[in-house]
Amino acid sequence: MRTPFKAPTLMFLILSIVVLPTLSFANSVSAEDFGPSDWTQYRMNPDNNPVFHNDFEEQLNMIIDTNDQIRSTPVIVGNNVYIGNHNTGDIYSYNLIEEKMNWQAQAPNWIHSETIYVDDQLFVGYGNRFGGPDGVRGTGESGMLSLDPETGEILWNFKTKGEVMPTPAYHDRTVYITTGDDHLYAVDPKDGTEKWKLKLGHVVSMSSPNIKDGILYVGAGRPTPYTFFAIDLSAQEVLWKTEFNNVYAGLDDVPPAIYKDDLVITTALEPSEKGLDYPEHFMYAMDLETGEVVWKESFGSGEMVQNNKSGAPMIYKDKIFVGSPITRTFYAYDAKSGEQSWSYESNINKAPPVADQDVVYFTDAEGFVYAFNTEDGELLGKKELGGTLAPSGPVLMNNHLITGSQDSNVYVMPTSEVTGIDEEKNENGQKEGEQETEETFSTTWIISIIVGAILAFALIMYGIRKVKK
Repeated sequence: MRTPFKAPTLMFLILSIVVLPTLSFANSVSAEDFGPSDWTQYRMNPDNNPVFHNDFEEQLNMIIDTNDQIRSTPVIVGNNVYIGNHNTGDIYSYNLIEEKMNWQAQAPNWIHSETIYVDDQLFVGYGNRFGGPDGVRGTGESGMLSLDPETGEILWNFKTKGEVMPTPAYHDRTVYITTGDDHLYAVDPKDGTEKWKLKLGHVVSMSSPNIKDGILYVGAGRPTPYTFFAIDLSAQEVLWKTEFNNVYAGLDDVPPAIYKDDLVITTALEPSEKGLDYPEHFMYAMDLETGEVVWKESFGSGEMVQNNKSGAPMIYKDKIFVGSPITRTFYAYDAKSGEQSWSYESNINKAPPVADQDVVYFTDAEGFVYAFNTEDGELLGKKELGGTLAPSGPVLMNNHLITGSQDSNVYVMPTSEVTGIDEEKNENGQKEGEQETEETFSTTWIISIIVGAILAFALIMYGIRKVKK
């Protein structure tokens, strides 16, 4: 019996019925990278709250071992995490999906800076905290490196007199660094040459600059009075500065956080009635445009700690979340009024927290990570990791918590391991994501079969007409 269809027609029919559903399903589950496409400043944004979501569906759980202490926040871009070591100056790129090291590079000194990523280029500061000549902070080599993110090759090395322990910040085709030699430097990312510099007259130790709308905000230390700066980057001049006459530590340690278009938040230490060894820890909110102190709140007093003496604030949903190493307590405050919402006593803590989906995660120097309800401070979960989780703070990527530790490890885990809260399940025990995937799969196949049937019917009718002729 002769078929009414020629070979090309049969081939088209087969492809329509068999291949179309496969292609449709492939599109519905296309892969997503784990992290964002760039990371331009300390903790990714002016809120100091590094959170990222897309349609990434895998669940990661691993411990990444490195050669030395980790004191800077791991930076995630795409499927890679970039890590810096404290004493050794090692820099790593690690693929989180393939669970393998991409490359390892070497800085000339300590790494406390995050390794930011912009336009397929990495930037990281290096230097140490030791006192040098002429009031400079930092001995040995200090500066900023640029590296190729694919190979780890060092592209250029911008050298400074003083340490670059704060994280660089990128804005408008320029990389900015604050330093232990009391300068702000503007560096050309293409070749590492200096565009311009501004003398601040105060040393910056760990206060990573925060850039919003072309204004750079940073806290600085000695000589007294400790001073907070707002710098207009286009004008290359100080927009305003606020002097803190009673502050004697901490202001130059704290990367400030910015609340909307209204306030810039920082913390510092002032003497208590018991003297300098038993300081009082304060938080300050300054007007973003003028630098006027809008409100000032005390966490309380306590024994002085070594290094990183003041907690780093983070903004989430009109609240400030911050830990105090002096009072050994986690706090939540209303950003507008400065009124305390809740607190929780812990251990010494120095790292900035991170918040998402109404849960805030704090870490401490005893190796614990905590999860709290952001509204009322209810403790949802607590997990012991290892080492001192400071001053590197945790980040959240697609419902995973990532944090570095002074035990040399980076910990990567689903947030459910801390909170004990998994995704909601339906009555059949399926997770919402699993149900959506199955529903998408079924729907795609049904549509594809209907389309295939229609095409088949059309071709059959066409064949019958041909036979009749």
